[in-house]
Amino acid sequence: MTALKNIAIFASGAGSNAQKIIDHFRRSEAITVKIILCNKPGAGVLDIAARENIPSVIIEKEAFFRSEEYVQLLQRNNIDLIVLAGFLWKVPSNLVAAFPDKIINIHPALLPKFGGKGMYGNFVHTAVIAAGETESGITIHFVNDHYDEGRIILQERCTIDANDTPDTLAQKIHALEHRFYPAIVERLLT
Repeated sequence: MTALKNIAIFASGAGSNAQKIIDHFRRSEAITVKIILCNKPGAGVLDIAARENIPSVIIEKEAFFRSEEYVQLLQRNNIDLIVLAGFLWKVPSNLVAAFPDKIINIHPALLPKFGGKGMYGNFVHTAVIAAGETESGITIHFVNDHYDEGRIILQERCTIDANDTPDTLAQKIHALEHRFYPAIVERLLT
């Protein structure tokens, strides 16, 4: 029997992508969500962790950026893949170095367009519509030392209709995220 593969999910918000990943692996005998790390006390993803009986950790900012505490925590938990699911902080270099090609992110646009610092959520959708784009989508990519510049794993597209708003575009993007992110996580671990 192959060893169980362990996922750590990093999230900052409501946790809809985290929930989809948990649901996807709920009955898996090969892959499990081992721990959830969150940088926002009171975030919805912490309620998901509690409801799903998954250990959660509130990330302390100073330690995250200036120590090895979280690298060691993840290593102690035998984490095979770190999945960023709406995590809004830049991952520090020491964490990227400790988990090369083992940290992935999902971005709500077709990178390299509409990426970088401050480009998340509705800020992205507003910019995409303002630019007159006819399509948008998701990019799943490895994390490196620069915002949204890691090697691309998958891009999926959706059309933008003349009457789309940032909110309606967000719904289309969420549908793509929920459909493809868990499958890519599974592919990378098997």
